[in-house]
Amino acid sequence: MAEQMTGATVDENRGSLRADTLYGLLHRWISMIIFPDSSSPASTSLLERIKIFVSENGSRLREASRNTRRTVLLWTPRGSPLRTLLVISAGTMSLLILSGVVVFILFFAAATVNAIIVYLVLFFASTGGFMVLLFAYVASVYIGALSVAAFLISNATISAIAAVAVTTGWAGVILGVWSGTKKSLEIANYSFTLMRSAHSAYSSQLTYLGV
Repeated sequence: MAEQMTGATVDENRGSLRADTLYGLLHRWISMIIFPDSSSPASTSLLERIKIFVSENGSRLREASRNTRRTVLLWTPRGSPLRTLLVISAGTMSLLILSGVVVFILFFAAATVNAIIVYLVLFFASTGGFMVLLFAYVASVYIGALSVAAFLISNATISAIAAVAVTTGWAGVILGVWSGTKKSLEIANYSFTLMRSAHSAYSSQLTYLGV
């Protein structure tokens, strides 16, 4: 009975740890927002489902990140160097994507504040039908600046990701060739050792028989 309770506790802890990871939160997000189950009311709108998900799982994001990091750190050393290379490349790509998003958000905030300030200054300095042209001018400059920034940031991010992918690919090929060569040398050394042992045993048998 105690063993069953201990096994149940371990299973519950594993399930809780699996649920409190980024993968678990992503699965829960898909099941609650994109594909809600039959238990959720049909009248619940998308915005309400998002609010419910944020209120229930927003506090678990930090713990999920810690559990995911701990799981990756424990999983990485158990494999070959290719696994370590895969983890490093995936982490670098994720960091580049997040950096691009953060830079665009900062530029978006700065452009929005500047557009509001310029519009207010020109608003108090102009009167009459010129306001329509003023609003169109500010809107066009704002949209154009955001478009150019999005294009440049996305190109820089994609170029950096492509460079990391190419570098990782070549490093993977080199590591694969090195691992294959090392395994081949180990097999050849093992075969040579077996042949030498067999030859020594055969020579000893011949000596014992007096041949």
